[in-house]
Amino acid sequence: MAEQTRDAPNRSARRKARTRAALVRAAQSLIAAGRTDVPILEITQAADVGMGSFYNHFSTKEELFQAAVEEALDRHGALLDQLTADLDDPAHVFAQSFRLTGRLHRQEAELSKVLLNNGLELAASDRGLAPRARRDIEAGVRAGRFSVRDPELAMVTVAGAALCLGRLLHDRPERDDAEAADQVTEDLLRMLGLPAGEAHEICRRPLPGLGRARRSEGTG
Repeated sequence: MAEQTRDAPNRSARRKARTRAALVRAAQSLIAAGRTDVPILEITQAADVGMGSFYNHFSTKEELFQAAVEEALDRHGALLDQLTADLDDPAHVFAQSFRLTGRLHRQEAELSKVLLNNGLELAASDRGLAPRARRDIEAGVRAGRFSVRDPELAMVTVAGAALCLGRLLHDRPERDDAEAADQVTEDLLRMLGLPAGEAHEICRRPLPGLGRARRSEGTG
């Protein structure tokens, strides 16, 4: 009986976590579809939870949508960290992150649309791709790999390229996402000061599959 009593708070915490996750997933689906102007009842129905459960976790619909965007940014950031962890060259890290992000638009379409529908969050957030790209650009400058006069302005170009590439790949499904991502990445590396030949070579290196990270998450 004592063991059951001790386990009760754990079960309650797990149940609350599942409810919150269901609400966040429902919100992300709505954001991806461009449907944020919906009543809370529709969100709870999509999450298959009661109306009262919503207010156990969020005070307003806007608070939920903000949490949904932040979770998507964190998931994207964790994915990039995992898939660039074994790289030392900041130019290679930057390129691999951008090339993988380009492929994510098709392979993780809902996550991509959540990010694209909150473009300012993607470009200016301290989560997701933006802080990692800033870090890699600054590291590349310190290491002599990049020649950038103003890293902040360079980030404006990188963020705009990331957003526009994602929108293009959704709007033009006939385009090869890998080829497009690699070409944009190569152009960005050249803009950052890498010689053309080296930029081309880096963007032809093998990439880890996004599926590898998903499998690792499933076994964690």
